[in-house]
Amino acid sequence: MTMDSRLQELVERDRSHECPGFGQDHVCVRIVAVAKLPSRFGDFRIVAFWNNRDQKDHIAIVHGDVVGAEDVPIRMHSECLTGDVIGSLRCDCRDQLETALQKIGQMERGVVLYLRQEGRGIGLANKIRAYALQDQGMDTVEANLALGFRDDERDYAVAAHMLQSLGISSVQLMTNNPEKVHQLEQYGVKVSRRLPHLLPPNPHNRFYLETKAKRSGHFIDFTGLPRLQEQSDPVMIEGMPE
Repeated sequence: MTMDSRLQELVERDRSHECPGFGQDHVCVRIVAVAKLPSRFGDFRIVAFWNNRDQKDHIAIVHGDVVGAEDVPIRMHSECLTGDVIGSLRCDCRDQLETALQKIGQMERGVVLYLRQEGRGIGLANKIRAYALQDQGMDTVEANLALGFRDDERDYAVAAHMLQSLGISSVQLMTNNPEKVHQLEQYGVKVSRRLPHLLPPNPHNRFYLETKAKRSGHFIDFTGLPRLQEQSDPVMIEGMPE
């Protein structure tokens, strides 16, 4: 059976899927559509998920045969319009996404989960409000707290259920964020290995990344990481350190 056939079977299976859900919000997802997605980073399949929590469609970008597989390399990427689409230098989101797609596109198999959790879960408008506070001198944690949010409002119950729907029971998680490891394990996904995902900072996001490390506990060591110099400099993907 081909990979396309296996994924299409999951669509048919999930037409009648219902379950108690994951997490305190009882999040339940269904695979609703699958299509081929050739890209500059490799050949993928894109898998669309409905969920009962909100009206947002989360997706899995799949390379190779992952259905029912173990120890699958996974990247969980939260939506960032300003970074992913516009190329903002205030964060490293676009660099993280493109590098993850390139790495996974060169592996035997792997998945990028694209999660609709803009601004660490506070939404786009509130993220812009947080940017304004950061322009006045606050760091990312202080700005979120000033707006009445936790430093990170994201929840990975949707991601855990998406992995379960694909039959993936254990993962190699591409992340620097220990909370992602903790939450996946809390929801029953075995994290067999953490794959560091370190990228060079630029002058606009270095303080943001330092705040991640110092205040949010991210595993980021700037020792040995080159520093991107100017806004006009190209962001190199090949040869980036693990």
